[in-house]
Amino acid sequence: MLKNWLSDTDLASYAERGYLHFESAVPDETLVELQTAAAEFVEASRSMEESGKILDLEPGHSPEAPRIRRLNSPVDRHPAFYSFAIEGFAAQLACRLLGGPVRFHHSKLNFKWSHGGEEIRWHQDIQFWPHTDFSPLTIGVYLEDVTDSMGPMGVLPGSQLGPLYDQYLPDGSWAGAISDTNVEELNLKDIVWLTGPAGSVTVHNCCMVHGSLPNDSDSGRPLLLQTYSRADSYPIAHIGANGVTGPTSGTIIGGSSSQALSIEGRKFVGAPDWSRAGAPTTSAFFGSRQKGN
Repeated sequence: MLKNWLSDTDLASYAERGYLHFESAVPDETLVELQTAAAEFVEASRSMEESGKILDLEPGHSPEAPRIRRLNSPVDRHPAFYSFAIEGFAAQLACRLLGGPVRFHHSKLNFKWSHGGEEIRWHQDIQFWPHTDFSPLTIGVYLEDVTDSMGPMGVLPGSQLGPLYDQYLPDGSWAGAISDTNVEELNLKDIVWLTGPAGSVTVHNCCMVHGSLPNDSDSGRPLLLQTYSRADSYPIAHIGANGVTGPTSGTIIGGSSSQALSIEGRKFVGAPDWSRAGAPTTSAFFGSRQKGN
């Protein structure tokens, strides 16, 4: 399906500008499944008084007026999200964009509630979860219609090829955003605001400068996000979110991993992934050695 839908011109535009935007791209049946799944978590939140590992709540949340900031790792919480990200539309789009197969990294659902849904300051993603290359990209889908007043995502075309900014505060604490001084250097007049009907799709590279304004409208702006890299790209452990992205993280889609990678221009094939099954017995290793070693 997506092989014919996504053109070579689209691929060239992504390489140059670092993002893509398609209005009403997700099939209606799939969109309804995602909307229904999201609504289930809104209902579940009514019994919550504070944030937990699954749902992050905004201040002012109540049973009568639920306000969810984020659903963490939706791919691990509901089959509709899993199907979309690992088997369905988003998975196929990722394989097409990256030449497949791809490695799934993580997902999240940012609700950005009405009348005060929070601003997302200008930032780049790769600092949150560094990989061994810059192939990671994030595919988003708006679950509701999004207008300019609803805090749509904004992207700075071409910025994925520019500097990678320090996203710490002067005191050394993590800010997760580009400093005001560096923001002044950006051509924010070139920002493209990605709006559109429910089912519209966004794609942005991990180095893209992006963010969003508060949602001052009467409607929520739920944006479902899922991140992928090439299969030969690996998250670097012990930095940022890597390692806390859920059990589905690392799943290979559209093929298998050859364990090949390239570091500083040197290509090699690594050992199998033992993270789930455990390392082989030491006898297998020592039995392969020559006498006298």
